[in-house]
Amino acid sequence: MLETVTQGFKNATDRLKGVRELDEESIDEALRDVRMSLLEADVDLKVTRAFLERVKERSLGEKVKTRVKDRSGRKLKVTPGQHFVAICEEELVDLMGPVDTSLAKDRGITSIMLAGLQGVGKTTISAKLAVHLRKQGLRPLLVAADIYRPAAVEQLKTLGAQIDVPVHHGVEGDLPPAICAAAFERARREGHNAIIYDTAGRLAVDDDLMVELEEIVGRVAPANKLLVCDALMGRDAVNVASAFAERIDLDGVILTKLDGDARGGAALAVKAVTGVPIKFLGTGETVDRLEEFRPEGLASRILGMGDIVGLVKDFEEVVDEKEAEEDAERILKGTFGLDDLLKQMRMIQKLGPLKDVFAKMPGIGGLADQVDDGELKKVEAMIQSMTKAEKAEPSIIDKSRAGRIAKGCGRSVKDIEGLVERFSQMRQMMGMLGKQGGLLGGLGGGGGMPGLGGPGAMGGLPGGMGAGFDPMAMLGGGGGRGATKKRQDPKAKKNKRKQQRASRKKKRKK
Repeated sequence: MLETVTQGFKNATDRLKGVRELDEESIDEALRDVRMSLLEADVDLKVTRAFLERVKERSLGEKVKTRVKDRSGRKLKVTPGQHFVAICEEELVDLMGPVDTSLAKDRGITSIMLAGLQGVGKTTISAKLAVHLRKQGLRPLLVAADIYRPAAVEQLKTLGAQIDVPVHHGVEGDLPPAICAAAFERARREGHNAIIYDTAGRLAVDDDLMVELEEIVGRVAPANKLLVCDALMGRDAVNVASAFAERIDLDGVILTKLDGDARGGAALAVKAVTGVPIKFLGTGETVDRLEEFRPEGLASRILGMGDIVGLVKDFEEVVDEKEAEEDAERILKGTFGLDDLLKQMRMIQKLGPLKDVFAKMPGIGGLADQVDDGELKKVEAMIQSMTKAEKAEPSIIDKSRAGRIAKGCGRSVKDIEGLVERFSQMRQMMGMLGKQGGLLGGLGGGGGMPGLGGPGAMGGLPGGMGAGFDPMAMLGGGGGRGATKKRQDPKAKKNKRKQQRASRKKKRKK
């Protein structure tokens, strides 16, 4: 997600390492990398120029405090480069926000009309929104108002059955405005307090589409008019948003497929160009993959600092608080087995693709593109090939047992021995940590998953998430950092660096 922009900011901060003072020359050099990455990511030229001007003005105009106090009162040393990063983060947040992700109600019903071009994912987003609203205690009704795209109605009916949400559709000859009006009456009659209108799209913006949407607005007056845009469209996503905003009073944008594009500049530019904020991000294909858009979270991830608030929210949805506290207590006594490890790994999988989870982790978000979800499956296969006794006490696994387990899961004996060795080291470390005062107290009351991230990598998180229990370390030895790095051919790395240098040189000439 936005790897192109992230790399630009990383190059900029690398240039400022060792710089004792933020002067115009050093700032211009750093911003050159940022400028190229923003343009490569399809961010509008005017938006890019305005952003860079604000960052430069603040970097030159503010006094750099080299010593600051953190929340606990400790004095920390701050470099000019860190000061530059802080300014960039604040300006990114201002560029994309502020955003209110709450959905308005009218006549006691949360009504949402989804608009957008054909193929951007409106029907899937309809189902995702229904799941989102049901989590808030609402009773949603889906409305199939796209009568033009082949199988669009059937697709929504299938999704509705999958998530157990009723779908209203018309009969042959009914037009979308009439279908929506009938659906609204049905919602009031049957006690649905949320309604989502999945409207038709076109291959391009045209007058017929806009007239139809205006008629729907006139008939049902949806409290929330949201435009669905595809991040893969690049700069065109902003142009489409502008075209829709000229005819319809949009309340927000839902950006889909942002996780499928390394550029994704639309996320940075759409608010600045159209004045319409992004409200949700649709990531992944499953119906539960919908995020409330948080500019500060995305800005932090772009700068490689993770998104801890977003990560905690994800955990709250998949973790049972009481069970997590019991797990944490057992872990810190050093009495956990490989079954507990498997349980933690499956919990990680519930959060979505491993790449997305890593991207939100402070300190290791930069490793996200090197993470391989397949490694989890390999470890899971090894553990599942063990007996109950072996899972509870892996130290009993000798050469003979390791050979049997290796045959059962298609791995080598060395893989099995490596897993057991890493697990034994982790359990020993956790037993030692548990004997130190204050740790168990820090684990209670948060309901988070114990210890994603290596020792110290995520210290201070709610629910003991920073306790040091590191399932990621099981993926390849050496702990969470780099444990899941994919091996890369040195020649390929060298060629990639050459291509990047040539690309930067070409852009400077332009």
